[in-house]
Amino acid sequence: MPQSAAERSPAERAAPFPSPNPNPGASCARGRPVSRRDLADLLLLGALWGASFLFMRVAVPQFGALPMSALRVAGAALLLLPLLALRGGLGSLRRHWRPIACVGITNSALPFVGFGLAALTLPAGLSAILNATSPMFGALIAMLWLRETGSVSRSAGLAIGFAGVAALAWDSARLDPATTQGAGLAIGLCLAASVLYGFSACFARRFLQGVDSLAVATGSQVSAALALALPAWWAWPASTPAPAAWWAVLALALLCTGLAYVLYFRLIARIGPARAITVTYLVPAFAMVWAAAFLGEAITPAMLGTAALILLGTSLATGVVGWGRRRED
Repeated sequence: MPQSAAERSPAERAAPFPSPNPNPGASCARGRPVSRRDLADLLLLGALWGASFLFMRVAVPQFGALPMSALRVAGAALLLLPLLALRGGLGSLRRHWRPIACVGITNSALPFVGFGLAALTLPAGLSAILNATSPMFGALIAMLWLRETGSVSRSAGLAIGFAGVAALAWDSARLDPATTQGAGLAIGLCLAASVLYGFSACFARRFLQGVDSLAVATGSQVSAALALALPAWWAWPASTPAPAAWWAVLALALLCTGLAYVLYFRLIARIGPARAITVTYLVPAFAMVWAAAFLGEAITPAMLGTAALILLGTSLATGVVGWGRRRED
């Protein structure tokens, strides 16, 4: 039986979407020991989600944020729907389509557009660092909305994480005085998208607890595709995007969204959400490496320092580490 919120660790309660147990008949509190295959999946998932910021930097200037996001979720939906049908999960999707549709808007459609718009201004590494605040916002929203008990460690983590965000925003605005306003708007879009990720995680825990995660993820991509279809048609670029942009969108849809979801479900099922959440800390590192290798973006000491602050704050806020925290198996 799924555990109650009080029985789960802070890390599990603050885990990023999708948080419902992919196997409702199994406990999500503990997974088996982490194997080399699990570590490989974690690294691959971190690499895929890190690469998504690189692909957005390539695709958005050619497609625009709305068409790029629509193609991304539509491609992911086409990949996930057959898998859900093979698992016999279409009935679950039909029964819970209303809350799943809300998750699709708040966890895919709007955040993808927000990060897409930010990709026009911010380096991929900076966007990925800001994206790493999502579990931190999820922990804050859980405290305010779900009335989860706060702790000294969690409160300190929120303060440290927000200090890191402020330092990153200040440093980014100083990079080029001519683009200060644009950088500020882009940072705001990334943070708004991260808040939506945190909200959708809490919403899913509140209204979709125990629902098959693959049904939630598939339905969310379908609903996001439907929501973005008309805006994407209206904003479709007048000139045909270059082949590189098409390949970037294809990679975003099939690899960074569709395949990444499958990997994440598998990790949750095998090692539990508390361990699967650690992928959050790999994404910024991979994003900075990919962007430096393929786009020539610089990795500055300020980026590394603020990333460390944000990740430390997130790990404290979500309970992955904590002062006086009891060791869990």
